[in-house]
Amino acid sequence: MRITNRKASFQYELKEKFEAGINLLGAEVKAVKLGHADLTGSFIRIVGSETYLINCKIFPYQYARPEQYDPKRNRKLLLHKKQIIALKTKTDGSGLTIIPISLYTTGNLIKLELALGKPKKKFEKKEALKRKDIERDIQEALKGNF
Repeated sequence: MRITNRKASFQYELKEKFEAGINLLGAEVKAVKLGHADLTGSFIRIVGSETYLINCKIFPYQYARPEQYDPKRNRKLLLHKKQIIALKTKTDGSGLTIIPISLYTTGNLIKLELALGKPKKKFEKKEALKRKDIERDIQEALKGNF
C-alpha cells in the first residue's frame, strides 16, 4: 500500500529525495498497511540530532483499543546521523523545507519518502494549473481526431 501526499508536488518544488524508516506502534503499523493514513499538511522537523514527522494523521486500527490513542502524535524518523546532518545543513540557510511525499511498505518494513522542497510562489502555482489545463485540452483534441 502506498499513501501519497498529493499537494506536496503542487505546493513545493521538490529537489532531492530521501528514504527513512518510521517508528510506529503495533496498531499504527496495521492501519498504515491498510492505507488508513493521511500525509496532507504534515512536515518534518529536526530537533537536536533526531527527526520527527509532525501532523501526520494515522487513523486508529479498527480492532485495536482506542484508549489514549492520538492519531496526530509526533513520530520519530529513523535516519543515519550523516543524513540528519546533511538535511539540517541544507535546510538552515537555503530556505528549503523537508516534506513527506509518500508512506509505503517494503516487505515487513514501513518507509517514508521525504524530499527537500522550495515553496512555490502563487504565480508559479497558477502557471502549473494553466499548463495542466492546456495539456488536458490537447489530449482531448487528439482523442477526438482519431
